[in-house]
Amino acid sequence: MKEKTLSERVYGYLRMIPAGKVVTYGGIAAYLGKPGAARAVGNILHVNPDPIGQPCFRVVNRDGRLAENFGGGGKDVQKARLEADGIEVVGYRVDLGKYLWDGPVSEIGEDPAECPGGKAKNKRTDGK
Repeated sequence: MKEKTLSERVYGYLRMIPAGKVVTYGGIAAYLGKPGAARAVGNILHVNPDPIGQPCFRVVNRDGRLAENFGGGGKDVQKARLEADGIEVVGYRVDLGKYLWDGPVSEIGEDPAECPGGKAKNKRTDGK
């Protein structure tokens, strides 16, 4: 079986982020086993071929700030999409304490990007 590229793995991860939640570039990189590759994740997202199916607008920097050069039309477009998703944006920043998704948990040995429906279980137990 052919190993997935980093781009394929990043886009698979994007499809799992639930509405109303955000993740960080570094969080995606770390989850995919590439700590320190936040910039590479950003570059991949900048050329996202399917911004609807792979919601890159849900990705912010480590401080919750929106992307100056958001590939879908700049930070004003990212802000509008986040707000339509139910996320409050103040000063082009998202409150990570409130909106950060803590990521998927897959079955042992299962690639979360290949979970049925492109989704994986959320490891939180408080329903958020």
